[in-house]
Amino acid sequence: MNVAIVGLGLMGGSLALSLKHLDFIDNIVGSDHNEEHIKDALRLKLVDKIVEFEEIKNFDIIFLAIPVNGIISALQNLIDVNKNTTIIDLGSTKEIIVSSIPPQMRKNFVAAHPMTGTENFGPQAAIEKLYENKVVVLCDLEESGEIQKNIAKKVFKALGMKKHFMTSHQHDRHAAFISHMPHAISYSIANAVMKQENKNNILALAAGGFRSMSRLAKSSPHMWEDIFRQNKTNLLEAITVFESELSKLKESIANDEWEKVNKFMKEGNTLHDVLD
Repeated sequence: MNVAIVGLGLMGGSLALSLKHLDFIDNIVGSDHNEEHIKDALRLKLVDKIVEFEEIKNFDIIFLAIPVNGIISALQNLIDVNKNTTIIDLGSTKEIIVSSIPPQMRKNFVAAHPMTGTENFGPQAAIEKLYENKVVVLCDLEESGEIQKNIAKKVFKALGMKKHFMTSHQHDRHAAFISHMPHAISYSIANAVMKQENKNNILALAAGGFRSMSRLAKSSPHMWEDIFRQNKTNLLEAITVFESELSKLKESIANDEWEKVNKFMKEGNTLHDVLD
């Protein structure tokens, strides 16, 4: 099968590197509106060649590895793809994307969110095994065509991913708490520190904890602005819940209620009973 990847940053570039090792993939081309990304992708040999967006319609599988607003725009220009073409998006939000799919091409489309990534972006951030042993969430799969379902499952299985299935609505609410809200907090931590401390103090005192919590603040503002906009309602709910928990801790500390502080932290410890 021939594959076209739209967007050659971290997700698209890493996907290209991994797809090269699959025996049922014959050809991988890329498309990107960013000229620097195109140059880097060719220099790094992420794809076999670069094509114009109009040319991707002729490929068996089209991956949309671009910001979520870009995915919606791209779909409007793919209405006339062949009925057997599989279009897979890798966006971090799902409900608005799914609701924006032109009805005549709904069966062509598979809504996917690989739960992986790093704080880095651009083709130079591509990692060959980024997808291996990670979860991919497939949303509203019953609305995709049989060919498209089977191809998506085959590709993600070959990449070594663990498949989970849910509705796009469920996905966006869960992602708000597990992914989107932590990014919002990381940006806030970074800004809070930058506005209070000079650079020399940050360099001298920033240890593992601060680096871990602020790492996500390196993520692309362009991409995450789109995600926050598309998942606004769920994100605001998640931030409100976080603010409530933080307020409880703040109040206990202010009142010297150290047993409550200890209990609060022990409750937080239980998260890693699930994760570990």
